[in-house]
Amino acid sequence: MNVVHELRRLSAFGLMAAATSGSGCSRAPSFDILGSFFPAWLVCLAVGLLLTAVAHWLLLRVRVVLALPVLTYPSLTALLTFALWLCFFR
Repeated sequence: MNVVHELRRLSAFGLMAAATSGSGCSRAPSFDILGSFFPAWLVCLAVGLLLTAVAHWLLLRVRVVLALPVLTYPSLTALLTFALWLCFFR
């Protein structure tokens, strides 16, 4: 009885390992720009940087003073990049 239980557990572990390793084999999202393939996260990062620059310009127009801009703008860039990735690719 103990050997049967061990074999069942090993086969279940093998099945889970095969399913986990096989799920990462799908094609990565990428864009064809001038004949080169760029990963989608790179495009999201570029758009996130542009949106952060627009937000910076808007904050300057409205005359909002930030206490820690060295933390605010990279965080805003990351937030916008991740939000774009989630909206378009997940």
